[in-house]
Amino acid sequence: MDDRPIGVFDSGIGGLTVVNALSSALPNESIYYVGDTARVPYGNKSTQRIQQYSNEITEWLVKQDCKMIVVACNTVSSLAMHYLQSHFSLPIIGVIQPGVDFAIKITKNKKIGILGTQGTIQSNAYGKALQSIIPDIKVISKACPLFVPLVEEGLVEGEIPLSIADFYLKEFQSSDVDTVILGCTHYPLIKKIISLVLGDRINLIDSGNAIAKAVTSELNNHNLFSTNKRGNIQCFVTDDSKSFNNFASRFLHKDITETHHIDLS
Repeated sequence: MDDRPIGVFDSGIGGLTVVNALSSALPNESIYYVGDTARVPYGNKSTQRIQQYSNEITEWLVKQDCKMIVVACNTVSSLAMHYLQSHFSLPIIGVIQPGVDFAIKITKNKKIGILGTQGTIQSNAYGKALQSIIPDIKVISKACPLFVPLVEEGLVEGEIPLSIADFYLKEFQSSDVDTVILGCTHYPLIKKIISLVLGDRINLIDSGNAIAKAVTSELNNHNLFSTNKRGNIQCFVTDDSKSFNNFASRFLHKDITETHHIDLS
């Protein structure tokens, strides 16, 4: 058994959707969450820069004695997972495979859409993972770069996000895709808007619950479950913590023990 915290990180507040799922599935586990709010968004940055940022965050979490790292960022999971896993010895879990596995269980016609940042879509990480399981699966991918800043600014309802979602999602409305993976942990925070545009016939896949199952399995495999009666959530951000707290209170359905500002560079 191991009472050390689980480290989770993302480029901003989007990874709190993963923290929600983890804390609900594993209430005994403590979580250290890092939101790289000073350098968000990641989706328009180079692979080299993504590797640098994710390496800095992982190093910091390792120094805090985390027992496992959850990469709650699709861009990092697409572009830097192999890099991180080759540089660190502790278990590191990304968000792509759990979402892919869940989408394959849900789809009826083997036609799946992917929404993600520019980096995630260009990497084709989801398409490759889907086709490795079902070679003849049809995949339609769409980069939605404005979704992350909308969420970071708290613009998750109203005409502005609705107009932008309608612009991005036109090709899905006229397609026969029956399942769409929200390939960024920010996107579930505007899930209502996306669902409104796409309609009820399309299933939206949010990887949070699938990630929680993968983490539970990893903890079990390595005998890392905590003996705490109740875990706590501590958040660390690279920019203003007050601004983070204002948004976090809307999206995180658990109490945050503390939020601290940290410098990584």
